Amino acid sequence: MDKMLILWIVFLIAGLALLAKGADWFVDGAAGIAEKCKVSQLVIGLTVVAFGTSAPELAVSVTSALNRSTDIAYGNVVGSNIANILLILGLSAAFRPLPVQRDSLRLDMPFLFLASALFVALGAHGGSLSRIDGVILLILFTVYMIVLLVTSLRGRKDAPPPPPPPQPKGKAGAWMARMEKHLWFLILLAVVGLGMVVGGSTLLVRGATEIARDLHVREDVIGLTIVALGTSLPELVTSVVAAVKGETDIAVGNVLGSNLFNICFVAGIAVLFYPFPVTEGAVVDGLVALAATLLLLLCTLLGKKRIGRAAGVVMLVLFAVYYGYLFAVRL
Repeated sequence: MDKMLILWIVFLIAGLALLAKGADWFVDGAAGIAEKCKVSQLVIGLTVVAFGTSAPELAVSVTSALNRSTDIAYGNVVGSNIANILLILGLSAAFRPLPVQRDSLRLDMPFLFLASALFVALGAHGGSLSRIDGVILLILFTVYMIVLLVTSLRGRKDAPPPPPPPQPKGKAGAWMARMEKHLWFLILLAVVGLGMVVGGSTLLVRGATEIARDLHVREDVIGLTIVALGTSLPELVTSVVAAVKGETDIAVGNVLGSNLFNICFVAGIAVLFYPFPVTEGAVVDGLVALAATLLLLLCTLLGKKRIGRAAGVVMLVLFAVYYGYLFAVRL
């Protein structure tokens, strides 16, 4: 194997590792700072945690846009959303049926379907996503956040108090718990975490781009597969572990929130840096993401507000079929 190819693979793996751990540290540090500053848990959840879990996608897409690797940027957003629904929710539902809350069915899913349809329409119109399209996506994201905040505040009065956070186990966990009581450590944790996310995204994009060139693989396929799956690792681990533990609300909410963030905020911000040309193949990928969202909505309605094991298996099969199409046709 070519020595340079080995180096790019190392770059890609190192980038994924830095992204995953950096996002984790950034969320912990930023959430701790917000609590020290008396910011409500609601605001923390809607801003810091939402941003942190999608920080890998945001960093990779913006870095790709700046490097003019728009196929990777577009593929990262669309591929992550496809993987989040068909792979992550499918795998989670295969372990345990996932009930869907009424608020998610009434607010999150319709907004996600609208955002996905708008994303495809904007890209298909004129064959590109322009800076104006990015502004439109960011406006939709702002509207969603406002509606979500108002809805959450209305339901907060009757909501039970949140359970105390679990105490970390082991010497390392106990040391971390002691250090997180200090504001300076939380700031350091957030700054280092953010730096790891930025650095990791740079390594990941560089490695993925060079691998694509060396192996003569199209950048959009790399973005839809390796990069998309890599940046979806936090959602994958969180949702599957939550499903296994029976915390199914986290599994569904995590994916819905991440997909909305990807389509509206990540894509909107990345397009502002550099417009994305959208090919016919990219439109197909966008339609697959839209169809996955529609499938999720139908499975929830037909399953009486839950995603059953059979639906999870169907999602996994469709994910395998889509990846088979990518490697058989698009390479």
